[in-house]
Amino acid sequence: MTPASVTDWPERLALVALMLGVIALVLWAMRRGWKRRGRTQADLSEPHKLGGSGGELLLQVSGLYVGSVFSGRWLDRIVAHGMGVRSRVEVDLFADRVDLRREGALSFSIPGVDLIAVRADRGIAGKAYERGGLAIITWSLGEVAVDTGVRGDIAEEQTELIKAITRVIEGNTHQREVQ
Repeated sequence: MTPASVTDWPERLALVALMLGVIALVLWAMRRGWKRRGRTQADLSEPHKLGGSGGELLLQVSGLYVGSVFSGRWLDRIVAHGMGVRSRVEVDLFADRVDLRREGALSFSIPGVDLIAVRADRGIAGKAYERGGLAIITWSLGEVAVDTGVRGDIAEEQTELIKAITRVIEGNTHQREVQ
């Protein structure tokens, strides 16, 4: 008595090769789409580089940079200038700017005069969290309004970041009215 063949090896190898081909095709298409989106957004202004005027550090929060989108369109991720890459972030708040020091991605600065609003929200760039799980900073990047999402490691620090940025925005508004 001979044991029955458990596997038809040529058929099994063909199916594995087919699956690997499908996975490679999907990854290639995703990369192509990401690069195409970057080319279509190439005319977008580049964010300010770090290295502002110094000043007193008001608050520092560690967390996750979730992404930046065109304001009001929470699924329309900005990939130009490396702004679409999720990364760890140190948010440094000064009286005249917000610095986003990102690990493994472009770090940039948001001048205080470009800050429009800040709020707690639940999602951005295709990522959703619990209610109030993200700090969304709305700011001007050239002529375009941008929403940038940051998730603080500690919820209380994130809440304090939102309050502190609100004070900076209110201070800038007051300065514009005085001038």
